[in-house]
This record gives sequence, structure tokens and C-alpha cells, in this order.
Amino acid sequence: MTTANQAHRVPESPNPEAIFRIATGFMAAKHLFAANQLGMFEALADAPATLDALAARCGLTTRATRISADAMTALGLLEREGDAYRNGPVAATFLSGRTPADLRPLLRFWDKVSYPTWENLSSVLSTGTSQDLSKVSGEIQELAQAGIAAATAGPLRALVTTLDLSDRRRLLDIGGGNGSWSIGLAGANPHLRATVLDLPTVTPIATQMIGKAGLADRVTARAGNALRDQLPTGHDVCLVANLIHYFGPEDNRTLLANARAAVEPGGRLLIADFWTDRTHTQPLMAALMAGEFAAHEKHGDVYSVEEGQAWMAETGWRFTSHQPLVGPFSLVVAEAV
Repeated sequence: MTTANQAHRVPESPNPEAIFRIATGFMAAKHLFAANQLGMFEALADAPATLDALAARCGLTTRATRISADAMTALGLLEREGDAYRNGPVAATFLSGRTPADLRPLLRFWDKVSYPTWENLSSVLSTGTSQDLSKVSGEIQELAQAGIAAATAGPLRALVTTLDLSDRRRLLDIGGGNGSWSIGLAGANPHLRATVLDLPTVTPIATQMIGKAGLADRVTARAGNALRDQLPTGHDVCLVANLIHYFGPEDNRTLLANARAAVEPGGRLLIADFWTDRTHTQPLMAALMAGEFAAHEKHGDVYSVEEGQAWMAETGWRFTSHQPLVGPFSLVVAEAV
């Protein structure tokens, strides 16, 4: 039976709060980028500080420091007790520069390289124009490689700690960027040798990173195009990390076919990327990152595990497993048939 109150209940009006939260996201992002650029988190790495002391450490006016510090406090990255500010646990771990888990390079990359391209996302989606990171060099390429390495450091650590490569001897790191994945895997597997294959604009950065890691005797960087060139042979495991999303389906089939031609039957394929569900909406971060990939590559996109399985079946690989890494990253594993 319907009561009088129920009969006259007025439906709740839609609340625009979600629109405001999403639309002002750029403000939160730019506040974070600015605080990172101004060294606010490093300034609080060793001890809390009052507003005046923090301003002195950052070389800013008191007003500018208050605006930035209060925004970071509102966003949960700084904490305030009385007149003193301090890093919260997340900022202390990822933004202070005091731990190996350093996301400051990623924020610099997003601020200086990604953000300007996102300003024209509507044009990117309507016309297909993009900023191709594979064709830039110098400071921009260094920013990109450092940012990408920071973004993938967590997934790499997860891979290093869970992946068994005891039966593998030679790793081909296709599109290996600055070599961080090969460096991590070779460091954890003293028997493993690796070749980092990437474009000529990137290989000097990889060579430098490999040398700094003290692994030049087991890890080498080689210039090449994974879509156009014959890949080097003699490897028994191929790694494709953070690369599939830069290409369209046809190029990804070409990439996997070239990788298959480079290994003998039984060779292993590891693809770490932003794999999604069938709808391309989960994980959420992967769905959002599709815009980033479109902005930096004409055919960039995110793909479902099922799409990846189909490409593998068409190019001589047998899908064996799919497992999570960290955040939106997951790993697809296949074997050469």
C-alpha cells in the first residue's frame, strides 16, 4: 500500500557534484605539478616547517607558499598540525626524493610533455593529430623516458619479484626505452643477458642507464624498428613492456609476428601493459590513459586481454596466462608454437 508521504515524495534532483569534481581535476593536477616543480615535498623531507620556514626553504613568498601548501593539504598530500606542515605518508614515500619509489620524474613528464597535448584532446580525437614521442630527442625525450620509467617502476618491481626466469638465458626487450625493465630483470637474474631494442633517439639514453647500473657486460642497447626491421635472434624470451598501447591492431599483429620470427618454439612472450576488460572501461586508469596514448601516437589506444589473445593466436603464440602487476598494469604471457 502506498502511503500519503510516498505518494507525494518529490524525486531527488540530479546532483552536478560529479561534473564539478571531474571538470576541476585540472586544477588539482596543476597544483600538484607546481608543488613538485617548486620543491615543496623535498623541502619537507627531513622535518616539518611553519609557513615562513617552508617559504624560505622553497624560495617563495609566504602567500604563494600558503596557496600551494594548503592545496596539497586539502588534497591529502601534506598534513598540518598547528602552524607546521609536513609530508603525508604518500608524499613522503613517492615525492620527497628520499626513497627509491620516486614519482617526481613522472609528474615533470606529465606537466611539461603530456599536459600541453591534453589541452588539445578534442582536436586529437577529431583529426587524429598527435605528438609522436618516438620522433623527439634531447630534453623532451629524456623527460619522457624518465617519466615513463617512474610510472612503470612499481609494475617492474612486481614483475621482478614474481617472474621465474630460471630457465631463460637471453631476453629481447622490444621497445625497451631507457632499459629500466632489462636492468631490473638482469639485476634479479645474474644468469640472464638482455638486448634492449629501441629507436636511435632512445638507445643513447639506454646505454647510459645500463652503464650507471653496472650491467654493460650483460645488457646492451641496440637501435632498431620493431615494426620494420628483422629482430635479432638468439633470445628465448621476448619482453614487450608499455608499448602495445602506442600502436593500432594491425601494427600490434606485425610486432607480435616479428617477435615470433625471432625465437624458436617454446620461446616465451611477456607483454606488460594497460590491459582492460572487454568493455575497455576497467581499470579506470587504463580507460583514461587511452587519451594519453592517442595524444602521443596516431593510433594509440588501450586493448582488452581478449584482443591480445586473438593477435597472439594469429601470429604463432599460445596464450598461457594473465596476471595483475601494480595499479592498471597487468602481464599477459604466451609461448611460441
